[in-house]
Amino acid sequence: MTKKKWLIVAGVLLVLILGTIISRQLAGGGAGNGKVTTLKVVHTQNYAPYDYVNDKGESTGYEVEVLKAIDRKLPNYKFKYTGTSDEDLLIGLESGKYDIGTKGAWYTKERAKKFIIPKDPIGASVIGLTIRKEDEKKITDIDSFAKTSGKLVPISPQNAQWNVIEDYNKSHKNNPIDLKAAESFTMADAYAWVLEGRYDAYFDIKLSFEEAVKDKDGAYHKYADQLSWIPYKGIETYPLIHRNKANKEFEKDYTKAVKELKKDGTLKKLSKKYFGEDVFNYVTE
Repeated sequence: MTKKKWLIVAGVLLVLILGTIISRQLAGGGAGNGKVTTLKVVHTQNYAPYDYVNDKGESTGYEVEVLKAIDRKLPNYKFKYTGTSDEDLLIGLESGKYDIGTKGAWYTKERAKKFIIPKDPIGASVIGLTIRKEDEKKITDIDSFAKTSGKLVPISPQNAQWNVIEDYNKSHKNNPIDLKAAESFTMADAYAWVLEGRYDAYFDIKLSFEEAVKDKDGAYHKYADQLSWIPYKGIETYPLIHRNKANKEFEKDYTKAVKELKKDGTLKKLSKKYFGEDVFNYVTE
């Protein structure tokens, strides 16, 4: 081979080598392509079974385990978990101290203004009515309660439950529920007021009723033989994400991963493990 031909071959090889190096650098330099980004995940530390810190000091609970499953599907992200108070979670998320927060949070317009809330939920909170056992035959669901013109324990307008009843009334204008704004009261007041006949129902989360009333160690187990709970629907829960450009990109990866977890049955499996049932069965379109 002549010297000229050798120079041509060498030149071609050099171009190929440089091309490969540049391609690898480009592949490794962009988000989602080899670069591992650490996201700080914060969760409530005592809201079992949603999110809590176990006896070993480990972050766990339904939503935390879903996030861990999402992390396994996203090799370009690494989640670092911290358990904290509800107040610190929200303040830290808004300030950027944390990237992702999970607390069994419902969607509200106020939260959507502050945080990125993905379109796809992470779980669901089952809500319904706590009533007197003696009323079980006449009040079997929320529609029958509305038709009896029953009195509902007042709800704070800042509470996401207020929005749920407002939405119900918008679609049931012929038989709306009398919705009154709450003054300060405790859960004990609500249960006592229903039993006294001051009100006929308390809009209550299933988990709260089971832990407070049905559980033999519950704070209000003394009311167990006098109160009943009936389901209304599942309210979807979402992770709250600090609003910035990088996390907006993460939202897309989250959406893809959580859809896969729903399709492959992981969400259902984790729900049954932590709640004893598939909470998504209560969610209506």
